[in-house]
Amino acid sequence: MDTIASFFSFITTPVSWVIVQFHTVYGSIFGPDTGWAWGLSIVSLVVLIRICLIPLFVKQIKATRAMQTLQPEMKKIQERYKNDKQRQSEEMMKLYKESGTNPLSSCLPILAQSPFFFALYHVLNGIASGKTIGVINDSLLESARKAHIFGAPLAAKFKDGADTLHALGATVTDVRVVTAIMIILMSASQFYTQRQLMTKNVDTSVKTPFMQQQKMLMYVFPIMFAVFGINFPVGVLVYWLTTNVWTMGQQMYVIRNNPTPGSKAQAAYLERLTGHVTHHGKVRSRSARVIVKAIVAKGRDRNEAERKFINSLTKAGLTAQADGNVVKSDSQAVAQTEDGTPTAAAGAPRRQQPKRQSKSQRQSGPKQPHEDEPADEPTSSPSLTKSEEPQDTKPAPPKQTPKPGSGTRSKAQSGQRKGGQRPKSPSKK
Repeated sequence: MDTIASFFSFITTPVSWVIVQFHTVYGSIFGPDTGWAWGLSIVSLVVLIRICLIPLFVKQIKATRAMQTLQPEMKKIQERYKNDKQRQSEEMMKLYKESGTNPLSSCLPILAQSPFFFALYHVLNGIASGKTIGVINDSLLESARKAHIFGAPLAAKFKDGADTLHALGATVTDVRVVTAIMIILMSASQFYTQRQLMTKNVDTSVKTPFMQQQKMLMYVFPIMFAVFGINFPVGVLVYWLTTNVWTMGQQMYVIRNNPTPGSKAQAAYLERLTGHVTHHGKVRSRSARVIVKAIVAKGRDRNEAERKFINSLTKAGLTAQADGNVVKSDSQAVAQTEDGTPTAAAGAPRRQQPKRQSKSQRQSGPKQPHEDEPADEPTSSPSLTKSEEPQDTKPAPPKQTPKPGSGTRSKAQSGQRKGGQRPKSPSKK
């Protein structure tokens, strides 16, 4: 570890200078030799570094989502060339180049923090060994050695012996209790951050190897922090705990306001956005307009949460536009359904379908108007009217009614054939 820290010694002077400047400010408030002054100086160093790394964090989010989008294509390439690793690697690189993604982009914030982390470790190690480093002179070195955080010196480690800790003015019990609590909090914050990413901000509709890898990292990273944490000084544990808490809060903000499509966080975000838009009648924030614009552009490819969002706007009398804005839908306008196809709006008149007639009504001809009804009212029967009947047609003969009391049934009702009966054939003699 000392060899690696010495490799980053070129940055120890800037890091030590930043710590000293913050120590000057906090020392005037809490006292120059207190643990609050030196501890808050380390925390402020973390905040300053993370603010500078926000552009890299945004790039990391975009790269992670792009990798999630490419997972189905990557899985096809792995299955197609599973026996040819070289061809598989070539197709993977081709896919990355065509999509403009880089797998290393998701590691940029961690890689960018590494020089500052090892430089801080080198500074604190110099304080523990009583050596001046960077801009920390003898007076600052003596002040830093007196600083304790809840009874543990900044340069103390979990594995330090009683003699080393006695030289720093501390006991083994105090140092190990403080460092153990910090290691547990550091591992727990790392686990919660990764679990929050897996449970809320991952597209659950696509099962890919990427999800299995992230699930594995959710358990591997906390174990790594616990193992390496016993070799870190208290000041480095303060640094790493602060950066984990910052990452957790930053990720919570991103998941709430810019979730991954298809995730549980997106469903919750669109539900909140629906209530906001229906209440105000418009989309206020720019980020929300970007999300609505992307949903409208998907058309039939929308997921369940996005279709529910469009349907809720339609029921509220609103329509999402292609530019991301939401306007009130006109009664004669054409609304957009959940699958992206146009349909008539709620207030548009519907076409009246003619009523279907029975067979007896079609055979009996057009309905004659009643005395009370107007004669010029059109009928819905498709048959010819009386004025349109051909002149050469003969009227049908009147039907003969059976005599009353005869007790006989007509041949049509008895199921016999109409007309005269067929004569019986003569019997053969």
